Amino acid sequence: MRRREFIAGLAGAVAMPLVARAQQQAVPVIGFLSGRTSGEDSDVLPAFRQGLKETGYVEGLNVTISYHFAENDYGRLPALAAELVQRQVGVIVALGANAASAAKAATATIPIIFLTGSDPIRLGLIASLNRPGGNLTGVTQLTTEVGPKRLELLREVVPAAREIALLINPENPNTELLLKDLPPAARTLQQRLHILHASTDRELPTAFATMVQLSAGGLMIAPDAFFNTRSFQLAELALRYALPTIYQYREFAAAGGLMSYGGSITDAYRQVGINTSRVLKGEKPADLPVEQATKVELIINLKTARALGVTVPLSLLGRADEVIE
Repeated sequence: MRRREFIAGLAGAVAMPLVARAQQQAVPVIGFLSGRTSGEDSDVLPAFRQGLKETGYVEGLNVTISYHFAENDYGRLPALAAELVQRQVGVIVALGANAASAAKAATATIPIIFLTGSDPIRLGLIASLNRPGGNLTGVTQLTTEVGPKRLELLREVVPAAREIALLINPENPNTELLLKDLPPAARTLQQRLHILHASTDRELPTAFATMVQLSAGGLMIAPDAFFNTRSFQLAELALRYALPTIYQYREFAAAGGLMSYGGSITDAYRQVGINTSRVLKGEKPADLPVEQATKVELIINLKTARALGVTVPLSLLGRADEVIE
């Protein structure tokens, strides 16, 4: 009897490491695909991890994240997506339209959670917002759809300006949608829209200098991952060249930009984390409705307005969600 107990105990002792190893191997892996650089995502990654944590997943404890950054070279995204597919990650998180398109082209089976600033149906990512179908779902802030509203807000601050500059990243697939919607809106406001390109740090000062040569009286910055991480640089350039400027995210106004109008990027990343957890727990992307931003905020930096010599109408200040003094 003792001999049987000894053998059983020995077998259990041998089996324990095998069980532990199996449990270790069972930890799901999230493939994180972004067109930005690793340092640039440091401001929003905590929000993504918070969304995971709220739904039961903690990086390094019961989930692993494999980070793949294109370092602002969107041409690298297809190869990075292919690496994640080869690794057979449990789910791919694709940040931005370029990353989402690359992930979709790389796999039709691994679940993909995307974050995009435009209508994912128009981008060809999904079939329906309520029932996406296929292996993709995600979060959209519909930033291009409120572009005309940003032009209206800018006009309220500089009503006499007829020449307006639009700064875009030509590598962003949303550019085509922007250029379809914004020029007609500008004409309605009796404004002439000048399109300027920048996709590198070196191109930014040149673009701003060109705006001045064009006698631009205001600037709208198109939503883009490259611009998102350069709020301070863009705000400083806008002030240096005396250009009243509006952008999407609060971070721009907080960094010294004149105005921002749009949703919260940190809230969007948090929701991506929540949706990722839901898929890890077994829900199918095809059945998960795409989360749409329903709240937009108007932020005005009065200190910057004074520095630019701009008078913000009281009616506009009254509608602002936040006024930075």
